[in-house]
Amino acid sequence: MRVLRFLLEKEFKQILRNKVILPLIFMMPVIQLIILPFAATFEVNEIKLWVVDFDGSYRSVEMVNKICSSGYFKLIGSGNSMQEATEAIEDGKATIILEIPSDFANNMKSNLSVPVWVGADAVNGNEAGIGVGYLSSILKDYGAPRVKPMLELIPNYRFNPELNYKLYMVPGVLVMLITLICGILSALNIVSEKEVGTIEQINVTPVKKQYFILAKLIPFWVIGYIILTLGLIVAYLLYGIVSEGSVLLLYGISGLYMIAFGGFGLLLSTFAQTQQQSMFIAFFFLMIFFLMGGIFTPISSMPHWAQWITKFIPTVYFTEVVRLIILKGSGFRDLLPEVIAIGLFAVVFNGWAIFNYKKVG
Repeated sequence: MRVLRFLLEKEFKQILRNKVILPLIFMMPVIQLIILPFAATFEVNEIKLWVVDFDGSYRSVEMVNKICSSGYFKLIGSGNSMQEATEAIEDGKATIILEIPSDFANNMKSNLSVPVWVGADAVNGNEAGIGVGYLSSILKDYGAPRVKPMLELIPNYRFNPELNYKLYMVPGVLVMLITLICGILSALNIVSEKEVGTIEQINVTPVKKQYFILAKLIPFWVIGYIILTLGLIVAYLLYGIVSEGSVLLLYGISGLYMIAFGGFGLLLSTFAQTQQQSMFIAFFFLMIFFLMGGIFTPISSMPHWAQWITKFIPTVYFTEVVRLIILKGSGFRDLLPEVIAIGLFAVVFNGWAIFNYKKVG
């Protein structure tokens, strides 16, 4: 234990001397949590709408006002020229064209079917599809008979009553931050020792491999807890998000994940010879983990082959844990499958890192 204490003292001194890591530790969680939940969203608002009104009646004006008052659309232009509307789409000024026929008001008055043409710029397929869906819903509501329906749907959205996408994203951003710090910094650690030559001095000492790996792992475990704490504080102050479940349980499972992913970073560093190699390898895996880890999109919407691959990604299980604890208040029993999976990753990654570290002169 005395040897471990000296090794830890060395690691913490190296971290505290680094003028890049310390600002990252404190600034990155704050900046990322402020920017990402607003930027990384699938909510679509203020879709650029161009109306071609061949009718020009009070009915058509009323319908356009209803569309714009929904908050989903922003009226960019209107007129009775389809060519002008098409040019607006081609120039990127408009996303959706709504064409109102000349007999719109008369057909509405006679309760006849009214074909309304809608065109969309589908370069951004997500925005176009959602925009047309919103528009279709508004038009159906406007054209429906003004009678009280026999059945009335009363929705009850549990755990996120306002359907706020930021509640879904903030826990995911916390997972990203912990994964980045524990993954990249630990991946660079042993390699930096190789580059400056201190690894050769350690190799000829009687320090055991497991002590050496543990001394590399513990500092990033501590840093991970600092980032998690800062992230939870920012989530509360900025978004009003308070964990519905046990914070101690969240910290406990987070610690297990930090050990697992810190071990993954150390494992990568045992293969690399330079920091550049280590960075490239780490970013290769991190991109896969973030895109397929359920942080931005639900795993259930992925193809079957992708869902099968996600079973071998530790980020998937930790993302589920953080969201279930913070948003649903889940307990340890509910999270047992995820905890077991993260524990297995911790054993495999750290055991492999210890085995793979060749302590030779």
